[in-house]
Amino acid sequence: MKFLLKAVTFYLLTTSIVLADTQFNKVGEARMEYLFWDVYDAVLFTPSGNYSAGTHPIKFKLTYLRDFEAKEIVKATNEQWEHIGKKELADKYDSKLLSIWPDIRQGDSLTLVTNEQGMSTFYHNDEKIGEINEPQFSSDFLAIWLDEKTSEPKLRKQLLGN
Repeated sequence: MKFLLKAVTFYLLTTSIVLADTQFNKVGEARMEYLFWDVYDAVLFTPSGNYSAGTHPIKFKLTYLRDFEAKEIVKATNEQWEHIGKKELADKYDSKLLSIWPDIRQGDSLTLVTNEQGMSTFYHNDEKIGEINEPQFSSDFLAIWLDEKTSEPKLRKQLLGN
């Protein structure tokens, strides 16, 4: 009986790991550059490998090519929300994002993974660091890169696989 329990547990653990690894397919990727600096590499994933606004789950990974303090990343996020006409989100999420995001070193990654309901989980170098359990947040956050009003239309096009 003990052996059977261990075998079933092993099967369930390895099966979910395989499913987690194969659940997402790349939609597109792009490098964010500012002036002559490389800032980060971005990759967008969905289960189908195609993106449709408002459809979940989604995985969005940023791999940083420079060091940044968390407050700089939150400030840039707020500036981008203002650019796309969602200035009110800065006040709504400022302190929450500061409490979740760490300072970043070159080579670190921040990943957003949403579930089927659009709830957000953030990972730093593949370690879970926090959640925002408001479905609208994930769409608002992804809009920074994927909205038609983004400040980086070339990056958007590449992320969408075009």
